[in-house]
Amino acid sequence: MSRSQSRIAAIASVAATMALAGCDQAQKAAEAKPERPVLVERVHYEDRAPARTLVGTVRPRFESDLGFRVPGKVARRLVEVGQMVKSGDALATLDDTDLQLQRDEADAELKAAITSLAQAEADLKRGTELRKNGWTTDQTLEKQNVAVEEARARRDKAGRALTLAVNASDYATLRADADGVVTATDVEAGQVVAAGQTAIVVARLAEKEAAVAVPEALVARVRTGIASVSLWSRPDKVYKARLRELSPSADPATRTYAARFTILASDDEVRLGMTATLTLADADNERIARLPLSALFNQTKGPSVWVVDAVSGALTLKPVTIAGYDARDVVIRGGIEEGERVVTLGVQKLDAGQKVRTVQTLGL
Repeated sequence: MSRSQSRIAAIASVAATMALAGCDQAQKAAEAKPERPVLVERVHYEDRAPARTLVGTVRPRFESDLGFRVPGKVARRLVEVGQMVKSGDALATLDDTDLQLQRDEADAELKAAITSLAQAEADLKRGTELRKNGWTTDQTLEKQNVAVEEARARRDKAGRALTLAVNASDYATLRADADGVVTATDVEAGQVVAAGQTAIVVARLAEKEAAVAVPEALVARVRTGIASVSLWSRPDKVYKARLRELSPSADPATRTYAARFTILASDDEVRLGMTATLTLADADNERIARLPLSALFNQTKGPSVWVVDAVSGALTLKPVTIAGYDARDVVIRGGIEEGERVVTLGVQKLDAGQKVRTVQTLGL
């Protein structure tokens, strides 16, 4: 190789080395360039119409105020508050001394009436035979017939009186009309009570309800919404509920409407008198997310937003479904996921794949 050719080769080698060094420096400079800071908000979906809660009390569907059907003096009270009872169990008794006397008297009157009827029937039979032989008159026979009818009526009346006396004697024992639990006792031994006066209150446990006071603004939602009940003692456990009763008129003092919701599939943890929280949600409610209007990036494919990848920090443009607009926000019903970070400012100056440094909106 000549000297000139050697010089040219050396110059070319030096130039190539300098070019490679320049490219490497440019790449390092690009890598050293700081990532662009962007303001972001996290996506949070919520019910478009927020659920409303009401505080109430667990009550039984049926609660019976039981009382004696006859007046008298209480001899014994056989149950205490909280005691479980079965249908037919004795709850309290009256002193039945007078009732037994009335029963015995009615029984004696019935026996006397039966004897009188037997005598009248015997007289009628004898009179009939005498009349056949002409030894008595038709008038006498007619009187004997009347006597039999009167005796029969007295017997029937005495029988009914005895039945009433027996029933009254049985009414001296107050019994449970259904399975349940005693919630109140209003009598003590020695107390004189009137017929029908409340003595024992028994609640049936088969059906339990949440009793709440509904404000005027929620009356419509109460009828159409989805109801659920939770207890303060177990807030993590939710029971489905169904409206059973809604008062047609408001309470004049509180201006609220009394309502009762049946607690479906209630268990032993739902105890009478517990504080219950009733939650009302719209049946056709949708889940939405709100973002600032400045987060929306409109392109030929429709409205989109820039989403920052949680791992790489790179930007991805995602189309979204718009549910509507507020004064400062866009309401989104789909296209982005819960918890994703969305750029809210400067969206027109960003590119797909660009890496950014996020600055989260205060309070989000």
